[in-house]
Amino acid sequence: MQLDPALCYEAIKSRDARFDGRFFVGVSTTRIYCRPVCTARTPGRDRCTFFSHAAAAEGSGFRPCLRCRPELAPGVAPVDASRSAAHWTFARIESGALNESDFERLAKEYGLSSRQLRRAVVGEFGVTPIQLAQTRRLLLAKHLLTETRLPMATLAHASGFSSVRRFNALFTSRYGLNPMRFRKTSGEAAGQGVTLRLAYRPPLAWVELRSFLVGRGAVGVECAEGNRYLRTVHLDGRRGWIAVQPAEGRNLLEVEISADLVPVLAKLLPRIRRLFDLDAHPGLIDQTLSQDPRLAPLVAARPGLRVPGALDGFELALRAVLGQQVTVKAATTLFGRFARAYGEPAQTPYAGLLYYAPQAERIARAELQELIDLGLTQRRAQTISDMARAVASGELDLDGGMRIEASLERFQKIPGIGPWTAQYVAMRALRDPDGFPYSDLGVMKAVGLTRPAQVIATAERWRPWRAYASLHLWLGLASGG
Repeated sequence: MQLDPALCYEAIKSRDARFDGRFFVGVSTTRIYCRPVCTARTPGRDRCTFFSHAAAAEGSGFRPCLRCRPELAPGVAPVDASRSAAHWTFARIESGALNESDFERLAKEYGLSSRQLRRAVVGEFGVTPIQLAQTRRLLLAKHLLTETRLPMATLAHASGFSSVRRFNALFTSRYGLNPMRFRKTSGEAAGQGVTLRLAYRPPLAWVELRSFLVGRGAVGVECAEGNRYLRTVHLDGRRGWIAVQPAEGRNLLEVEISADLVPVLAKLLPRIRRLFDLDAHPGLIDQTLSQDPRLAPLVAARPGLRVPGALDGFELALRAVLGQQVTVKAATTLFGRFARAYGEPAQTPYAGLLYYAPQAERIARAELQELIDLGLTQRRAQTISDMARAVASGELDLDGGMRIEASLERFQKIPGIGPWTAQYVAMRALRDPDGFPYSDLGVMKAVGLTRPAQVIATAERWRPWRAYASLHLWLGLASGG
C-alpha cells in the first residue's frame, strides 16, 4: 500500500482516529512504532517512518509502543479485499490459517502457486506471509500478557505458538524482553475467562448493530442484556459464550470470553471482529453513500452503521434460507426451532443463553421429514439438507476459506439457493463490502423501483459499499425514514 508521508504526518499530529490501523509510525530515536492516535509527544517529521502494517514496522527493527499498544489497532479492510490475493491471504493468516497448514496449502486454496501468492503479499504489505503470521501471533500474545493472567503455556498456545519455548524465543528476540518480565500485574485470575478490548474506527452505531444481530438470531443462542450483546459459541469443538459491550468514552469494545474458549482465541478474535465489522472505515463509507440523495438522510441518521457479520458461515446461511420469502419474525421463529431441535444445551451465567447454534454435521444427519416437521416445505427442507451436507463434507466453505467468487459459485449450485440468498451470505458471512441482495423486496421498495435490473443500475454509485447501502435501506424502511 502506498503511503503519503505528508498526509500520514498530519494524521499523527491531529491523532486522527480515522487513520487508526491504516498505517503505523516508527520513530528512529526510540526504535518504537505507534498508532496514529498515540498520545505520546509527536516526534519530528525527520524521525518518522511510516508503515502500512505492524509486521513491516517490526521487520524494520521497531518494537510496539507500550502506551498506544499497536495490537489494539483496527485491522485492514480494503475496498477490494474480496478480489485481492494479498488481502485474502492476510485475512486467512489473521484467522490463524498458518497455525494449522503450510503456505503451499494456503496458495492451493486460492488457486495460485506459493511463489505467486508470496509475491502478491510482499508487493502489498512489504513483508512475507510468515512475517505477517509471526507478528499476528506476537501481538496477540502481547495483548493477552497485558490484559490477562493466563498461564504462560495456555497463553502461548492461545496465541498460535506450537510451544512455549518457541514463543519465549521469538518474543524475547523481537521485543527485547522475556514474556514474564513483560507481563503486567493487572489482569484476570488465572484459569478464568478473559476480558479483552477490541478497537474500532469511530463512529460505531452500536445500538443498531446489536439490535440487528439479536433480532435475526435464534432465541436462546444470542440475546441482549441492557447494552450488552450475549451469545453462545461453538468453535473447533470448544463451547462457551461471549459478552460484548462498548467501553464508555473510548473507541473500544469490551469482550468477555468464557474460559473454555481461551484455547481457540486465535481463531475466535478475528471472527468477533468480523461479527461486529470492527475493521470498517466508516468515514470513507459514509462519505461515499452520502453522495446519493436517497441515502444521505439515512446515513446522517445512523453514522458508523456496520454490516453485521457471522461467527459461523453455516449458521448464517441457515438463517438466510429460512428467511426466503417470509417475514423477519417468521424466519426468526423457524431459526429458534432449529436451535432447540439441533443445538446442544448450554450452561452459561446468562438466563437468555440456552443453546449452541446448530452445526452443519448434525443437520446433515437429520431425516428430511424431521426438517419438514419444524415447519418447512419439502423443497426448503431439501435445500437445507443439501447445504448442510456440502458444508459438513468440506465441499462448501462459507467462512472465508475460499475466494468469495468460488464459494458463491459452489453455493448457488445447491437447488433452492438463488441470487438473494447468495448475496445475503456474501455480505454477512463472507464479508464482501459490495455484496448486494438486489432482488430484495425491501430494497426495491425503499428506492421506489420494481425491477432488480433497475436497482442494480441505481446502485452503481454506491460501489464498493453496496452491502452498507442495503443495511441503511432496510433500517430506514423499518423505521419509516
